[in-house]
Amino acid sequence: MNKISAAITAVGSYVPDHILTNKMLENMVETNDEWITTRTGIKERRILNDPDKGSSYLGIQAAKNLIEKNNIDPAEIDLLIFATATPDMPVASTGAYTASEIGAVNAFSYDLQAACSSFLYGMSTAASYIESGRYKKVLVIGADKMSSIIDYTDRATCIIFGDGAGAVLFEPNEEGFGLQDEFLRSDGVGRNFLKIDAGGSLLPASEETVANRQHYVHQDGKTVFKFAVSNMAEVSAKIMERNNLMETDVDWLIAHQANKRIIDATAKRMGLPDHKVLMNIHRYGNTTSATLPLLLSDYEEKLKKGDNIVFASFGGGFTWGSIYLKWAYDTNKS
Repeated sequence: MNKISAAITAVGSYVPDHILTNKMLENMVETNDEWITTRTGIKERRILNDPDKGSSYLGIQAAKNLIEKNNIDPAEIDLLIFATATPDMPVASTGAYTASEIGAVNAFSYDLQAACSSFLYGMSTAASYIESGRYKKVLVIGADKMSSIIDYTDRATCIIFGDGAGAVLFEPNEEGFGLQDEFLRSDGVGRNFLKIDAGGSLLPASEETVANRQHYVHQDGKTVFKFAVSNMAEVSAKIMERNNLMETDVDWLIAHQANKRIIDATAKRMGLPDHKVLMNIHRYGNTTSATLPLLLSDYEEKLKKGDNIVFASFGGGFTWGSIYLKWAYDTNKS
């Protein structure tokens, strides 16, 4: 019997209709399109304006897109992992609600939170479940309504983030495709550089925390940028070294879409030319847990069976890592 590996067999995505452009932000905070584009690579981002809809709505739509495109019976899904930094509410699992709403009646579900690395860590978790032989279909959703935690008077953060969701299905593979290796890291030194001060057990919500705007994301941009550039590039180079991959062996880099300069630095460290680096940051900004699956969905038609793909991410906490995966199908499956 051949070794079982965990392969991605389907992808789906969803982004809201409302577009927040750099020009629109010029009327909200002291900034301009040229500065945002030069510093981040972002031109616009999608916003879920409906106050009655949360991250679950985004994730449900992405999952439905995957299910409909690939004629999948949701009752066959064994597990749903909901990667997010913005769950609908504390305590109650957003993943459990999502599974029920899409008809995954036989799946158990939970949320996974590792900031912008949540989806990458979810891939690792899903692969372990598949490789164990215990489960056959694991759905990983990355979804974040970042607009719900962004202060739109803070130009340091409001220019960066957008809302969106992506989903992938992992299934067993005996042809050698799927997840090949991973190198995942974390370091609590980053705890205070990218965070929301209030709303957790350390500082529960109060009139004072609301008045002080402590329920929004704050970041030390220079420090986060420095750590992200060095660490995301390092793990990506490490995964290549461990698997004897030369730059000519890597077909695609799928990197977290936080800042174009960080992505460029990672690609340079790996020795990859621009045409191998997939990007959509200009369209969506940083959608946190959704960036990696949104890239897969946007560029699915370019991916060919056997392609060597390196995933890389970096998030608050700090969390970061890289995964090496062999793509398991051509877009035209018929």
